[in-house]
Amino acid sequence: MQAAEIMNRRPITVDAEATIAEAARLMLRHRISGLPVTGPDGTVVGMLTEGDLLRRAETGTARRRPHWLELLIGPGRLADDYVAAHARRVNEAMTAGVVSIGPREPLEAVVRLMERHRVKRLPVIDEKRRLVGIVSRADLVRALANKLAQAAATEAEVPASDGEIRERIAAIVAKEPWGPRFSINIAVADGVVDLYGTVTDERERTAARVAAETVPGVKAVRDHLVWIEPTSGIAIPPPASRTGQS
Repeated sequence: MQAAEIMNRRPITVDAEATIAEAARLMLRHRISGLPVTGPDGTVVGMLTEGDLLRRAETGTARRRPHWLELLIGPGRLADDYVAAHARRVNEAMTAGVVSIGPREPLEAVVRLMERHRVKRLPVIDEKRRLVGIVSRADLVRALANKLAQAAATEAEVPASDGEIRERIAAIVAKEPWGPRFSINIAVADGVVDLYGTVTDERERTAARVAAETVPGVKAVRDHLVWIEPTSGIAIPPPASRTGQS
């Protein structure tokens, strides 16, 4: 999927010369936590988020540093703190140097950028630097919900045989780097999966169970896997809570 398929095509924006009060009202009215900031020509020049408004003099949350630290960090950093606490215009408080994406950016790249820059939303900008949309974490969750609903509908239409289910689970375990492909046995009866064998890490147990649960047609998964502690070689049976249907 691409950004254009899930983005909000009518993002709420704020003018760079708008007041902080106007921007705050926009956020509250539309129940959003961030605004693309646009310049006179309509191009995106920054982002204003709730994080930019946390340290404010009006709420008594302006940053206060010990005097000895003020001497170390210098006047430039202190000036930034003052602006963040007292700015009246959006262009004084916004975060410049916007991280943006193009409409054809794949979602994997969108998520990677969000994680790398620790942001919750990305403006979508065309080749002329015009804002055409915005992708937020909520849009990604919405896309996930839609995909899960589609998958559930497809599974209901095409029931899989026990043999097909077993082959698909085995294929997943075989291709994954964590997969205990040589120490796990899979049995399937009437859509109920039983996992037998050994693992050397408890996290492999969870991953194997999740792998089985993702296969269409699986009604339940029963965990009989034994954990072999690598250092001592002691065999630890599965928790009783995992041997029943899940």
